[in-house]
Amino acid sequence: MFCINVWLTVKDSGNIGAVAGLLAEATLWTRKEPGCLRFEVYHSESDPQKFLLVERWEQKSDWETHRTAKAFSEIYAPKVLPLVDREPHISTLVE
Repeated sequence: MFCINVWLTVKDSGNIGAVAGLLAEATLWTRKEPGCLRFEVYHSESDPQKFLLVERWEQKSDWETHRTAKAFSEIYAPKVLPLVDREPHISTLVE
């Protein structure tokens, strides 16, 4: 399993609603992709400018393919990334 968690911080608080909507749309597409085991977006209650993406993929190659799919290439990269600072954490699940 390939795990990645990504903290996004919205640069301008006026864009929080737009980012939330775009991430919700991207989530619907991502969950349909091959190899996607889990894709969730959390909006921080303590810091409204922060979002957490929790991703679980069968294999790293599935995640790499995701980066060429609609959710990433048409929504996330061109519309979300310009509005946020991104802090990715490739992670190991502690069991």
